[in-house]
Amino acid sequence: MIKECNKYETLDFYPLSKNKKRLSEGGLRINSLSKKSLPNKPLITIITVVLNGEKYLQETINSIKNQTYKNYEFLIIDGGSKDKTLEIINENSNMIDYWISEKDEGLYDAFNKGLSLSKGDYIGIINSDDTYENNALEILTNYIIKNDGIDFIFGSVKKHWGILYGYRPEKIHYSWGFYSSHSTGFFIKNSSAKRLGFYNLKYKYHADYDYFFRMIVKEKMKGIATKKDEIFGNFRRGGFSSKIPWIKLLKDEILIRYDNGQSIFLIMSLIIYKLVFKFFNEIQKLLKIKK
Repeated sequence: MIKECNKYETLDFYPLSKNKKRLSEGGLRINSLSKKSLPNKPLITIITVVLNGEKYLQETINSIKNQTYKNYEFLIIDGGSKDKTLEIINENSNMIDYWISEKDEGLYDAFNKGLSLSKGDYIGIINSDDTYENNALEILTNYIIKNDGIDFIFGSVKKHWGILYGYRPEKIHYSWGFYSSHSTGFFIKNSSAKRLGFYNLKYKYHADYDYFFRMIVKEKMKGIATKKDEIFGNFRRGGFSSKIPWIKLLKDEILIRYDNGQSIFLIMSLIIYKLVFKFFNEIQKLLKIKK
């Protein structure tokens, strides 16, 4: 388990931890097959984290397999699935560069494993129930080639209610609605990810928010967003954070803002605003039910 958000080196294979049983591992790297960056064809790393994801995993894999841009490596980090996830992984082993299956300490621990194994020029994470548009990596690489000085890119993402797009870094001080999507739409330069370090496992539910706060505010990294119609992928309803009680998410946010140096006054103001907003939102729901 990787606990600290410290700097790291790239690994070919993930080492077996003490007192931890590894169910299995595989992929092209096991057979000494490794991909690399080419002139005007940067290598893109795609990480998929999964636990008992048999329902949608094949759709995610197909969306990667169908990319029009082919210079990518694909990593799967499985948290010890007990359904048919490993069967699906093995059936697609000819296009997976490396995968491991072992119990982990949650979503962000798995993210960190994927980061440590990434050899691409840019790294993206897609959940095991989301999908990429077929030209997602082609759009991405066009931006990479034309914008050498950037650290990260946010691509537009489709949700059930519409399209998430844009990047507004000034909003991070009072809202998390400054970007399109953490997974699916977000890609970061490998060298910048190493400078930033791992996701901090102190935050169980919103370690991605801490990651972005450090990235934008502390490290002052530069990023851009694609145009609204340049869509990277599709975000399915019912993700990780949707299953977490609201109060736990708020507690994580308070800790993240405090640990990253925001003033107590601003934090308290945001808490009051969110509590009031939540209260009126619940009242509206009750009124609709009565009607």
